[in-house]
Amino acid sequence: MYQTCATPNVQIRRPEVGIRCTSILSKRKSCRKRTTVCQGGSAQQGRKGSKVFQPLGVGIVEDVKRKAPWFTSDFKDGINLRGVASTFFLFFGCLAPAVAFGGMMSLATGGLIGAVEMILATAGCGCVYALTSGQPITIVGSTGPVLALTSALYKMCLTYSLPFLPMYAWVGLWSSGMLMLCALTSTSNAVKLLTKFTDEVFSALIAAIFIAEALKDSLSLYLHAESGAEVALLSTLVSLTTLFVATTLANFRRSPFFNKKVRNTVADFAPTIGIVIATLVSMVVSNRFAINLPMLAVPMEFAPSVPRAWVVNLFSVPLWARWAAAVPGVMVTVLLFFDQNITTRLVNSSENRLKKGHGYHLDMAVLSVLTAYCSVFGLPWLVAATVRSVNHLKSLSVMGPSPTGVGERIESVMENRLTGFSIHFLIGISLMFARSLLSMIPLAVLMGLFLYLGVSAIKGNSFLERVGLMMHDPELVPQLPHTTDIKISSTHKFTLIQIVALLAMYQVKNSKVGILFPVLIALLGPVRTGLEKMHVFTKEELHVLDGEAL
Repeated sequence: MYQTCATPNVQIRRPEVGIRCTSILSKRKSCRKRTTVCQGGSAQQGRKGSKVFQPLGVGIVEDVKRKAPWFTSDFKDGINLRGVASTFFLFFGCLAPAVAFGGMMSLATGGLIGAVEMILATAGCGCVYALTSGQPITIVGSTGPVLALTSALYKMCLTYSLPFLPMYAWVGLWSSGMLMLCALTSTSNAVKLLTKFTDEVFSALIAAIFIAEALKDSLSLYLHAESGAEVALLSTLVSLTTLFVATTLANFRRSPFFNKKVRNTVADFAPTIGIVIATLVSMVVSNRFAINLPMLAVPMEFAPSVPRAWVVNLFSVPLWARWAAAVPGVMVTVLLFFDQNITTRLVNSSENRLKKGHGYHLDMAVLSVLTAYCSVFGLPWLVAATVRSVNHLKSLSVMGPSPTGVGERIESVMENRLTGFSIHFLIGISLMFARSLLSMIPLAVLMGLFLYLGVSAIKGNSFLERVGLMMHDPELVPQLPHTTDIKISSTHKFTLIQIVALLAMYQVKNSKVGILFPVLIALLGPVRTGLEKMHVFTKEELHVLDGEAL
Protein backbone atom coordinates (compact mmCIF):
# COMPACT_ATOMS: atom_id res chain seq x y z
CA MET A 1 0.00 0.00 0.00
CA TYR A 2 1.38 3.41 -0.91
CA GLN A 3 0.60 6.91 0.28
CA THR A 4 1.47 9.79 -2.05
CA CYS A 5 2.96 13.06 -0.86
CA ALA A 6 2.82 16.47 -2.48
CA THR A 7 6.51 16.24 -3.32
CA PRO A 8 7.03 14.51 -6.69
CA ASN A 9 8.46 11.01 -6.73
CA VAL A 10 8.12 10.53 -2.98
CA GLN A 11 6.12 7.60 -1.69
CA ILE A 12 5.51 6.26 1.75
CA ARG A 13 5.26 2.54 2.10
CA ARG A 14 3.70 1.30 5.28
CA PRO A 15 5.77 -1.78 6.07
CA GLU A 16 4.31 -4.96 7.39
CA VAL A 17 6.00 -6.68 10.32
CA GLY A 18 8.93 -8.72 9.11
CA ILE A 19 9.81 -6.44 6.18
CA ARG A 20 13.02 -4.42 6.48
CA CYS A 21 12.67 -0.83 5.41
CA THR A 22 14.93 2.14 4.86
CA SER A 23 13.63 5.55 5.87
CA ILE A 24 14.14 8.63 3.74
CA LEU A 25 13.17 12.11 4.83
CA SER A 26 11.76 14.46 2.24
CA LYS A 27 13.84 17.62 2.08
CA ARG A 28 10.84 19.78 1.23
CA LYS A 29 9.39 21.26 4.42
CA SER A 30 5.86 21.10 3.04
CA CYS A 31 6.21 17.34 3.00
CA ARG A 32 8.66 16.39 5.72
CA LYS A 33 7.55 12.79 5.99
CA ARG A 34 9.18 9.43 6.11
CA THR A 35 9.69 7.44 2.92
CA THR A 36 10.44 3.78 3.37
CA VAL A 37 11.83 1.42 0.83
CA CYS A 38 11.42 -2.24 1.73
CA GLN A 39 14.21 -4.55 0.79
CA GLY A 40 13.28 -7.96 2.18
CA GLY A 41 13.45 -9.87 5.46
CA SER A 42 13.69 -7.59 8.44
CA ALA A 43 16.51 -7.44 10.85
CA GLN A 44 15.04 -4.83 13.15
CA GLN A 45 11.68 -3.65 11.89
CA GLY A 46 10.18 -7.02 12.65
CA ARG A 47 10.90 -6.41 16.32
CA LYS A 48 9.33 -2.98 16.55
CA GLY A 49 5.87 -4.25 17.25
CA SER A 50 6.83 -7.09 19.57
CA LYS A 51 6.33 -6.90 23.33
CA VAL A 52 9.35 -6.55 25.59
CA PHE A 53 8.56 -9.76 27.46
CA GLN A 54 7.09 -12.93 26.02
CA PRO A 55 6.13 -16.30 27.55
CA LEU A 56 9.09 -18.52 28.45
CA GLY A 57 11.01 -19.71 25.41
CA VAL A 58 8.68 -18.20 22.80
CA GLY A 59 11.30 -15.77 21.49
CA ILE A 60 13.95 -18.48 21.16
CA VAL A 61 11.52 -20.79 19.35
CA GLU A 62 10.58 -17.99 16.93
CA ASP A 63 14.26 -17.32 16.25
CA VAL A 64 14.96 -20.99 15.56
CA LYS A 65 12.01 -21.21 13.18
CA ARG A 66 13.18 -18.05 11.40
CA LYS A 67 16.76 -19.24 10.97
CA ALA A 68 16.27 -22.99 10.37
CA PRO A 69 15.27 -22.71 6.66
CA TRP A 70 18.54 -20.90 5.95
CA PHE A 71 20.87 -23.31 7.76
CA THR A 72 21.98 -25.26 4.67
CA SER A 73 22.48 -22.14 2.56
CA ASP A 74 24.46 -20.60 5.42
CA PHE A 75 27.26 -23.01 4.51
CA LYS A 76 26.86 -23.08 0.72
CA ASP A 77 26.82 -19.28 0.48
CA GLY A 78 30.23 -19.04 2.13
CA ILE A 79 32.04 -21.15 -0.47
CA ASN A 80 33.54 -18.52 -2.79
CA LEU A 81 36.54 -16.22 -3.14
CA ARG A 82 34.97 -13.45 -1.06
CA GLY A 83 34.49 -15.95 1.75
CA VAL A 84 38.15 -17.01 1.55
CA ALA A 85 39.28 -13.37 1.66
CA SER A 86 37.04 -12.65 4.63
CA THR A 87 38.35 -15.72 6.47
CA PHE A 88 42.02 -14.79 6.10
CA PHE A 89 41.37 -11.14 6.98
CA LEU A 90 39.39 -11.91 10.12
CA PHE A 91 41.74 -14.76 11.10
CA PHE A 92 44.39 -12.13 11.75
CA GLY A 93 41.72 -9.61 12.75
CA CYS A 94 40.53 -11.92 15.55
CA LEU A 95 43.90 -13.48 16.46
CA ALA A 96 45.59 -10.09 17.02
CA PRO A 97 43.00 -8.87 19.56
CA ALA A 98 42.98 -12.30 21.23
CA VAL A 99 46.75 -12.16 21.79
CA ALA A 100 46.69 -8.47 22.74
CA PHE A 101 43.75 -8.76 25.11
CA GLY A 102 45.26 -11.98 26.47
CA GLY A 103 48.39 -10.08 27.43
CA MET A 104 46.38 -7.27 29.00
CA MET A 105 44.14 -9.78 30.79
CA SER A 106 47.25 -11.45 32.23
CA LEU A 107 48.37 -8.12 33.70
CA ALA A 108 44.87 -7.37 34.99
CA THR A 109 44.47 -10.76 36.74
CA GLY A 110 47.94 -11.35 38.12
CA GLY A 111 48.70 -13.88 35.38
CA LEU A 112 45.75 -16.16 36.22
CA ILE A 113 44.07 -15.62 32.84
CA GLY A 114 46.44 -15.05 29.93
CA ALA A 115 47.02 -15.50 26.22
CA VAL A 116 46.46 -19.29 26.19
CA GLU A 117 43.06 -18.94 27.84
CA MET A 118 42.10 -16.05 25.57
CA ILE A 119 43.04 -17.82 22.34
CA LEU A 120 41.37 -21.05 23.48
CA ALA A 121 38.17 -19.23 24.38
CA THR A 122 38.23 -17.27 21.11
CA ALA A 123 38.64 -20.43 19.02
CA GLY A 124 36.15 -22.63 20.88
CA CYS A 125 33.43 -20.07 21.53
CA GLY A 126 33.81 -18.60 18.05
CA CYS A 127 33.21 -21.96 16.37
CA VAL A 128 30.20 -22.77 18.56
CA TYR A 129 28.69 -19.31 18.11
CA ALA A 130 29.10 -19.39 14.32
CA LEU A 131 27.28 -22.74 14.12
CA THR A 132 24.45 -22.11 16.60
CA SER A 133 23.74 -18.38 16.89
CA GLY A 134 20.93 -16.42 15.32
CA GLN A 135 23.30 -13.95 13.64
CA PRO A 136 26.51 -15.75 12.60
CA ILE A 137 27.99 -12.62 11.01
CA THR A 138 28.54 -11.39 14.55
CA ILE A 139 32.00 -12.25 15.89
CA VAL A 140 32.47 -12.98 19.60
CA GLY A 141 35.64 -11.95 21.36
CA SER A 142 37.04 -10.10 24.32
CA THR A 143 36.40 -6.37 24.50
CA GLY A 144 37.83 -3.42 26.40
CA PRO A 145 34.77 -3.05 28.67
CA VAL A 146 34.87 -6.76 29.63
CA LEU A 147 38.59 -6.45 30.36
CA ALA A 148 37.94 -3.42 32.57
CA LEU A 149 35.21 -5.25 34.47
CA THR A 150 37.38 -8.35 34.96
CA SER A 151 40.20 -6.16 36.27
CA ALA A 152 37.82 -4.51 38.76
CA LEU A 153 36.63 -7.95 39.90
CA TYR A 154 40.24 -9.10 40.46
CA LYS A 155 40.96 -6.03 42.60
CA MET A 156 37.80 -6.69 44.59
CA CYS A 157 38.95 -10.28 45.26
CA LEU A 158 42.30 -8.96 46.51
CA THR A 159 40.50 -6.54 48.82
CA TYR A 160 38.40 -9.31 50.39
CA SER A 161 41.19 -11.95 50.29
CA LEU A 162 39.17 -14.25 48.04
CA PRO A 163 40.67 -16.62 45.44
CA PHE A 164 40.08 -14.99 42.07
CA LEU A 165 39.33 -17.89 39.70
CA PRO A 166 36.67 -19.58 41.90
CA MET A 167 35.04 -16.20 42.56
CA TYR A 168 35.28 -15.38 38.85
CA ALA A 169 33.56 -18.69 38.08
CA TRP A 170 30.69 -18.01 40.47
CA VAL A 171 30.19 -14.48 39.11
CA GLY A 172 30.13 -15.92 35.59
CA LEU A 173 27.66 -18.66 36.53
CA TRP A 174 25.32 -16.13 38.12
CA SER A 175 25.61 -13.99 35.01
CA SER A 176 25.02 -17.01 32.78
CA GLY A 177 21.80 -17.80 34.63
CA MET A 178 20.60 -14.21 34.32
CA LEU A 179 21.43 -14.11 30.61
CA MET A 180 19.51 -17.34 30.06
CA LEU A 181 16.54 -15.84 31.90
CA CYS A 182 16.78 -12.82 29.59
CA ALA A 183 16.81 -15.16 26.58
CA LEU A 184 13.84 -17.21 27.83
CA THR A 185 11.75 -14.11 28.55
CA SER A 186 12.75 -12.33 25.30
CA THR A 187 14.24 -9.39 27.23
CA SER A 188 16.32 -8.49 24.18
CA ASN A 189 13.13 -6.93 22.80
CA ALA A 190 13.89 -4.04 25.18
CA VAL A 191 16.74 -3.04 22.88
CA LYS A 192 14.12 -1.85 20.39
CA LEU A 193 13.85 1.18 22.67
CA LEU A 194 17.44 2.10 21.87
CA THR A 195 18.27 4.31 18.91
CA LYS A 196 21.23 5.33 16.77
CA PHE A 197 22.26 7.66 19.61
CA THR A 198 23.33 4.64 21.67
CA ASP A 199 24.63 2.62 18.72
CA GLU A 200 26.88 5.42 17.51
CA VAL A 201 28.37 6.27 20.90
CA PHE A 202 29.01 2.64 21.79
CA SER A 203 30.58 1.72 18.45
CA ALA A 204 32.74 4.87 18.60
CA LEU A 205 33.91 3.84 22.07
CA ILE A 206 34.94 0.36 20.94
CA ALA A 207 36.72 1.74 17.86
CA ALA A 208 38.50 4.28 20.06
CA ILE A 209 39.69 1.49 22.37
CA PHE A 210 41.18 -0.38 19.39
CA ILE A 211 42.96 2.69 18.05
CA ALA A 212 44.14 3.75 21.52
CA GLU A 213 45.64 0.32 22.25
CA ALA A 214 47.53 0.34 18.95
CA LEU A 215 48.88 3.84 19.53
CA LYS A 216 49.73 3.05 23.15
CA ASP A 217 51.80 0.05 22.10
CA SER A 218 53.68 2.06 19.48
CA LEU A 219 54.34 5.01 21.79
CA SER A 220 55.57 2.72 24.58
CA LEU A 221 58.57 1.79 22.41
CA TYR A 222 59.65 5.43 22.35
CA LEU A 223 59.26 5.78 26.12
CA HIS A 224 61.37 2.76 27.05
CA ALA A 225 65.07 3.34 26.53
CA GLU A 226 65.86 -0.38 26.31
CA SER A 227 63.89 -0.64 23.08
CA GLY A 228 66.20 1.63 21.14
CA ALA A 229 65.27 4.36 18.69
CA GLU A 230 65.77 2.11 15.67
CA VAL A 231 63.30 -0.47 17.03
CA ALA A 232 60.69 2.22 17.74
CA LEU A 233 61.07 3.80 14.30
CA LEU A 234 60.95 0.51 12.41
CA SER A 235 57.91 -0.62 14.41
CA THR A 236 56.13 2.61 13.51
CA LEU A 237 57.08 2.16 9.85
CA VAL A 238 55.80 -1.43 9.81
CA SER A 239 52.52 -0.50 11.54
CA LEU A 240 51.88 2.35 9.12
CA THR A 241 52.79 0.10 6.18
CA THR A 242 50.13 -2.39 7.25
CA LEU A 243 47.56 0.38 7.63
CA PHE A 244 48.49 2.14 4.38
CA VAL A 245 48.55 -0.98 2.17
CA ALA A 246 45.32 -2.38 3.63
CA THR A 247 43.49 0.96 3.35
CA THR A 248 44.77 1.72 -0.15
CA LEU A 249 43.92 -1.71 -1.55
CA ALA A 250 40.52 -1.73 0.20
CA ASN A 251 39.68 1.35 -1.89
CA PHE A 252 41.00 -0.31 -5.05
CA ARG A 253 37.52 -1.45 -6.10
CA ARG A 254 36.70 2.18 -6.91
CA SER A 255 39.80 2.67 -9.06
CA PRO A 256 39.77 2.61 -12.90
CA PHE A 257 42.48 -0.06 -13.15
CA PHE A 258 41.95 -3.60 -14.50
CA ASN A 259 38.48 -5.11 -14.66
CA LYS A 260 35.85 -5.21 -11.93
CA LYS A 261 36.58 -8.80 -10.87
CA VAL A 262 40.29 -8.10 -10.34
CA ARG A 263 39.55 -4.87 -8.44
CA ASN A 264 37.07 -6.60 -6.14
CA THR A 265 39.42 -9.53 -5.49
CA VAL A 266 42.31 -7.21 -4.59
CA ALA A 267 40.03 -5.15 -2.32
CA ASP A 268 38.68 -8.28 -0.60
CA PHE A 269 42.21 -9.49 0.21
CA ALA A 270 43.49 -5.99 1.13
CA PRO A 271 44.09 -6.61 4.87
CA THR A 272 45.79 -9.96 4.22
CA ILE A 273 48.02 -8.42 1.54
CA GLY A 274 48.85 -5.60 3.96
CA ILE A 275 49.95 -8.09 6.61
CA VAL A 276 52.11 -10.04 4.15
CA ILE A 277 53.80 -6.94 2.68
CA ALA A 278 54.45 -5.36 6.09
CA THR A 279 55.90 -8.64 7.40
CA LEU A 280 58.23 -8.90 4.39
CA VAL A 281 59.31 -5.26 4.82
CA SER A 282 60.11 -5.87 8.48
CA MET A 283 62.11 -9.02 7.67
CA VAL A 284 64.18 -7.31 4.97
CA VAL A 285 64.93 -4.19 7.02
CA SER A 286 65.56 -6.17 10.22
CA ASN A 287 68.06 -8.45 8.50
CA ARG A 288 69.75 -5.59 6.68
CA PHE A 289 70.28 -3.41 9.76
CA ALA A 290 70.26 -6.11 12.48
CA ILE A 291 67.17 -4.72 14.23
CA ASN A 292 65.22 -7.12 16.43
CA LEU A 293 61.56 -6.19 16.45
CA PRO A 294 59.20 -7.48 19.17
CA MET A 295 57.36 -10.50 17.79
CA LEU A 296 53.84 -11.79 18.40
CA ALA A 297 53.88 -13.30 21.89
CA VAL A 298 52.27 -16.66 21.17
CA PRO A 299 52.39 -19.14 24.08
CA MET A 300 54.73 -22.03 23.25
CA GLU A 301 52.92 -24.52 25.46
CA PHE A 302 49.26 -25.49 25.44
CA ALA A 303 48.61 -25.28 29.18
CA PRO A 304 47.00 -22.86 31.64
CA SER A 305 48.94 -19.67 32.29
CA VAL A 306 49.56 -20.81 35.87
CA PRO A 307 49.88 -24.43 37.08
CA ARG A 308 46.29 -25.51 37.77
CA ALA A 309 43.62 -27.91 36.65
CA TRP A 310 41.59 -26.69 33.68
CA VAL A 311 38.33 -26.98 35.67
CA VAL A 312 38.09 -24.36 38.42
CA ASN A 313 37.38 -25.60 41.95
CA LEU A 314 34.05 -23.92 42.63
CA PHE A 315 33.97 -24.91 46.29
CA SER A 316 37.21 -23.24 47.36
CA VAL A 317 35.33 -20.06 48.31
CA PRO A 318 33.05 -19.76 51.35
CA LEU A 319 29.29 -20.12 50.99
CA TRP A 320 28.63 -16.42 51.62
CA ALA A 321 30.96 -15.49 48.75
CA ARG A 322 29.11 -17.78 46.34
CA TRP A 323 25.89 -15.91 47.08
CA ALA A 324 27.60 -12.52 47.16
CA ALA A 325 28.94 -13.21 43.65
CA ALA A 326 25.42 -12.47 42.41
CA VAL A 327 26.03 -8.73 42.93
CA PRO A 328 28.96 -8.37 40.50
CA GLY A 329 27.12 -10.98 38.43
CA VAL A 330 24.41 -8.39 37.82
CA MET A 331 27.03 -5.92 36.55
CA VAL A 332 28.52 -8.55 34.23
CA THR A 333 25.02 -9.38 32.97
CA VAL A 334 24.24 -5.73 32.23
CA LEU A 335 27.52 -5.32 30.34
CA LEU A 336 27.22 -8.53 28.31
CA PHE A 337 23.52 -7.91 27.61
CA PHE A 338 24.05 -4.43 26.18
CA ASP A 339 27.38 -5.24 24.52
CA GLN A 340 25.77 -8.23 22.78
CA ASN A 341 22.57 -6.53 21.73
CA ILE A 342 24.05 -3.22 20.61
CA THR A 343 26.59 -5.02 18.42
CA THR A 344 23.97 -7.30 16.89
CA ARG A 345 21.74 -4.25 16.33
CA LEU A 346 24.56 -2.68 14.33
CA VAL A 347 24.97 -5.86 12.26
CA ASN A 348 21.22 -6.30 11.79
CA SER A 349 20.69 -2.66 10.82
CA SER A 350 18.33 -2.09 7.90
CA GLU A 351 21.20 -0.26 6.17
CA ASN A 352 22.92 -3.62 5.70
CA ARG A 353 20.04 -5.15 3.73
CA LEU A 354 20.25 -8.58 5.34
CA LYS A 355 17.77 -11.16 4.08
CA LYS A 356 17.98 -14.06 6.52
CA GLY A 357 16.51 -12.35 9.57
CA HIS A 358 17.69 -11.88 13.13
CA GLY A 359 17.89 -14.09 16.21
CA TYR A 360 18.43 -11.90 19.26
CA HIS A 361 17.00 -14.34 21.81
CA LEU A 362 18.82 -17.33 20.34
CA ASP A 363 22.03 -15.26 20.39
CA MET A 364 21.49 -14.51 24.07
CA ALA A 365 20.85 -18.18 24.91
CA VAL A 366 24.07 -19.21 23.14
CA LEU A 367 25.98 -16.44 24.93
CA SER A 368 24.62 -17.68 28.25
CA VAL A 369 25.95 -21.20 27.64
CA LEU A 370 29.34 -19.88 26.48
CA THR A 371 29.60 -17.65 29.56
CA ALA A 372 29.03 -20.65 31.84
CA TYR A 373 31.62 -22.70 29.90
CA CYS A 374 34.25 -19.95 30.13
CA SER A 375 33.57 -19.40 33.82
CA VAL A 376 33.98 -23.04 34.83
CA PHE A 377 37.22 -23.45 32.86
CA GLY A 378 38.75 -20.14 33.93
CA LEU A 379 38.56 -18.65 30.44
CA PRO A 380 37.80 -14.98 29.69
CA TRP A 381 34.19 -14.04 29.05
CA LEU A 382 33.49 -13.32 25.41
CA VAL A 383 30.70 -11.31 23.84
CA ALA A 384 29.75 -9.88 20.46
CA ALA A 385 32.78 -7.75 19.52
CA THR A 386 31.72 -4.58 17.72
CA VAL A 387 34.82 -3.80 15.65
CA ARG A 388 35.41 -7.39 14.52
CA SER A 389 31.71 -7.92 13.76
CA VAL A 390 31.42 -4.73 11.71
CA ASN A 391 34.58 -5.60 9.77
CA HIS A 392 33.29 -9.15 9.17
CA LEU A 393 30.07 -7.67 7.83
CA LYS A 394 31.93 -5.24 5.56
CA SER A 395 34.23 -7.98 4.26
CA LEU A 396 31.14 -9.91 3.13
CA SER A 397 29.35 -6.90 1.63
CA VAL A 398 28.81 -5.86 -1.98
CA MET A 399 28.98 -2.08 -2.14
CA GLY A 400 27.24 0.36 -4.45
CA PRO A 401 26.75 4.13 -4.78
CA SER A 402 24.71 5.86 -2.08
CA PRO A 403 21.38 7.45 -3.13
CA THR A 404 22.59 10.73 -1.59
CA GLY A 405 25.58 10.73 -3.93
CA VAL A 406 27.94 10.86 -0.94
CA GLY A 407 30.01 7.72 -0.36
CA GLU A 408 28.80 4.15 -0.78
CA ARG A 409 26.17 1.91 0.71
CA ILE A 410 25.78 -1.83 1.12
CA GLU A 411 23.76 -3.44 -1.68
CA SER A 412 23.91 -7.02 -0.39
CA VAL A 413 25.72 -9.18 2.14
CA MET A 414 26.96 -12.75 1.73
CA GLU A 415 25.27 -14.06 4.88
CA ASN A 416 26.79 -17.37 5.98
CA ARG A 417 28.10 -19.42 8.89
CA LEU A 418 31.14 -20.86 7.13
CA THR A 419 33.43 -17.82 7.35
CA GLY A 420 32.82 -17.31 11.07
CA PHE A 421 33.44 -20.99 11.79
CA SER A 422 36.55 -21.12 9.56
CA ILE A 423 38.08 -18.03 11.17
CA HIS A 424 37.93 -19.52 14.64
CA PHE A 425 38.78 -23.06 13.54
CA LEU A 426 42.01 -21.70 12.02
CA ILE A 427 42.75 -19.86 15.27
CA GLY A 428 42.37 -23.13 17.16
CA ILE A 429 44.60 -24.97 14.67
CA SER A 430 47.24 -22.24 14.93
CA LEU A 431 47.24 -22.56 18.73
CA MET A 432 47.75 -26.30 18.47
CA PHE A 433 50.16 -26.65 15.53
CA ALA A 434 51.43 -23.29 14.21
CA ARG A 435 52.64 -21.41 17.28
CA SER A 436 56.21 -21.18 15.94
CA LEU A 437 55.03 -19.68 12.63
CA LEU A 438 52.82 -17.11 14.31
CA SER A 439 55.70 -16.07 16.57
CA MET A 440 57.55 -14.90 13.43
CA ILE A 441 55.00 -12.12 12.79
CA PRO A 442 56.18 -8.75 14.17
CA LEU A 443 53.87 -7.32 16.80
CA ALA A 444 53.96 -4.01 14.90
CA VAL A 445 52.19 -5.66 11.95
CA LEU A 446 49.25 -6.61 14.13
CA MET A 447 49.20 -3.18 15.77
CA GLY A 448 48.84 -1.80 12.24
CA LEU A 449 45.94 -4.20 11.76
CA PHE A 450 44.44 -2.90 15.02
CA LEU A 451 44.56 0.59 13.54
CA TYR A 452 42.93 -0.64 10.33
CA LEU A 453 40.15 -2.40 12.25
CA GLY A 454 39.46 0.71 14.32
CA VAL A 455 39.56 3.11 11.38
CA SER A 456 37.36 0.80 9.27
CA ALA A 457 34.77 0.59 12.04
CA ILE A 458 34.64 4.39 12.26
CA LYS A 459 33.69 4.74 8.58
CA GLY A 460 29.97 5.24 8.22
CA ASN A 461 29.49 6.30 11.86
CA SER A 462 27.31 9.41 11.50
CA PHE A 463 28.32 10.66 14.95
CA LEU A 464 32.01 10.80 14.06
CA GLU A 465 31.21 12.33 10.67
CA ARG A 466 29.29 15.07 12.48
CA VAL A 467 32.29 15.64 14.77
CA GLY A 468 34.31 16.44 11.66
CA LEU A 469 31.47 18.65 10.45
CA MET A 470 31.99 20.92 13.47
CA MET A 471 35.33 21.98 11.95
CA HIS A 472 34.01 22.49 8.41
CA ASP A 473 34.02 25.77 6.57
CA PRO A 474 30.30 26.78 6.65
CA GLU A 475 30.42 27.43 2.91
CA LEU A 476 31.71 23.91 2.20
CA VAL A 477 29.30 21.93 4.38
CA PRO A 478 27.97 18.90 2.44
CA GLN A 479 24.29 18.84 1.53
CA LEU A 480 22.91 16.22 3.93
CA PRO A 481 19.63 16.02 5.89
CA HIS A 482 21.29 17.09 9.17
CA THR A 483 22.82 20.14 7.45
CA THR A 484 19.89 21.24 5.25
CA ASP A 485 16.65 20.11 6.93
CA ILE A 486 17.39 21.38 10.45
CA LYS A 487 19.47 24.10 12.07
CA ILE A 488 23.18 23.31 11.99
CA SER A 489 23.36 24.48 15.62
CA SER A 490 21.00 21.65 16.60
CA THR A 491 23.23 19.17 14.81
CA HIS A 492 26.27 20.44 16.70
CA LYS A 493 24.41 20.38 20.03
CA PHE A 494 23.35 16.76 19.51
CA THR A 495 26.92 15.85 18.55
CA LEU A 496 28.35 17.56 21.65
CA ILE A 497 26.05 15.53 23.89
CA GLN A 498 27.32 12.34 22.25
CA ILE A 499 30.93 13.51 22.71
CA VAL A 500 30.32 14.07 26.44
CA ALA A 501 28.75 10.60 26.73
CA LEU A 502 31.70 9.03 24.89
CA LEU A 503 34.32 10.77 27.06
CA ALA A 504 32.45 9.88 30.26
CA MET A 505 32.31 6.20 29.32
CA TYR A 506 35.98 6.11 28.34
CA GLN A 507 37.01 7.83 31.57
CA VAL A 508 34.96 5.54 33.82
CA LYS A 509 36.25 2.46 31.99
CA ASN A 510 39.81 3.35 32.99
CA SER A 511 39.01 4.52 36.51
CA LYS A 512 38.86 2.84 39.93
CA VAL A 513 35.08 2.54 39.56
CA GLY A 514 35.40 0.65 36.27
CA ILE A 515 33.04 -2.02 37.59
CA LEU A 516 30.24 0.57 37.22
CA PHE A 517 30.98 1.00 33.53
CA PRO A 518 27.96 -1.15 32.43
CA VAL A 519 25.65 1.28 34.21
CA LEU A 520 26.72 4.08 31.86
CA ILE A 521 25.95 1.90 28.84
CA ALA A 522 22.51 1.16 30.26
CA LEU A 523 21.93 4.89 30.85
CA LEU A 524 22.49 5.87 27.21
CA GLY A 525 18.91 4.88 26.36
CA PRO A 526 17.29 6.94 29.17
CA VAL A 527 19.54 9.91 28.31
CA ARG A 528 18.27 9.81 24.73
CA THR A 529 14.68 9.55 25.97
CA GLY A 530 15.28 12.49 28.29
CA LEU A 531 16.40 14.66 25.38
CA GLU A 532 12.99 14.13 23.82
CA LYS A 533 10.93 14.43 27.02
CA MET A 534 12.70 17.65 28.03
CA HIS A 535 12.22 19.09 24.52
CA VAL A 536 15.94 19.73 24.10
CA PHE A 537 15.30 18.92 20.43
CA THR A 538 12.14 18.95 18.37
CA LYS A 539 10.74 15.67 17.09
CA GLU A 540 11.68 16.74 13.59
CA GLU A 541 15.30 17.30 14.63
CA LEU A 542 15.48 13.95 16.42
CA HIS A 543 14.01 12.26 13.38
CA VAL A 544 16.79 13.63 11.20
CA LEU A 545 19.61 13.10 13.71
CA ASP A 546 18.50 9.85 15.30
CA GLY A 547 16.11 8.21 12.86
CA GLU A 548 16.79 5.20 10.65
CA ALA A 549 19.74 5.90 8.38
CA LEU A 550 19.45 5.89 4.63
